[in-house]
Amino acid sequence: MPVKKKTARRAPAKSKTAAPAGPQSAADRKAAESQLTAMISRHAPEHHKLLTTARKSLGKHLPSAYEIIYEYRSWVVISYSPSDRGYQGVLGLRADADSVKLYFTQGKTLPDPEKLLQGSANARWIQLESASTLTRPAVLRLVNEALARNPIPFAPADGGLGPVIINSTSAKK
Repeated sequence: MPVKKKTARRAPAKSKTAAPAGPQSAADRKAAESQLTAMISRHAPEHHKLLTTARKSLGKHLPSAYEIIYEYRSWVVISYSPSDRGYQGVLGLRADADSVKLYFTQGKTLPDPEKLLQGSANARWIQLESASTLTRPAVLRLVNEALARNPIPFAPADGGLGPVIINSTSAKK
């Protein structure tokens, strides 16, 4: 008698729409901002002003984005995502003692005629020398192209800011 193999059950397909940016209370946002400031102070104090300016600039492009904060041993990463899932992020900022970098999650697939993107992995990056780097037309084209190619749309801006989420082992201690 032949043995029947069990077929693996597939998980249901996930929706390709963004989760609505739930309102974050002022107290929760203030607490998250305070934790982020502490993280930056530990890993990239000399880049605090540049990181703050870069966040404001990206916030203009992505007002409803979730800012998901990760702290690693020697750097801090801020992922800009249409949901609370950091892996869905399209852009990211990475700050450490040496530099601040703007990451493009799918940078390998972006057209880059001016060869600004660095790195050889799927995620590519641009080093932010100053806040004006983000206003360069070639950088803005890369940001806009990355957003246009993102398969999961960001929620429409409703005047409020997207949540700031601390997703860090140090925040859990």
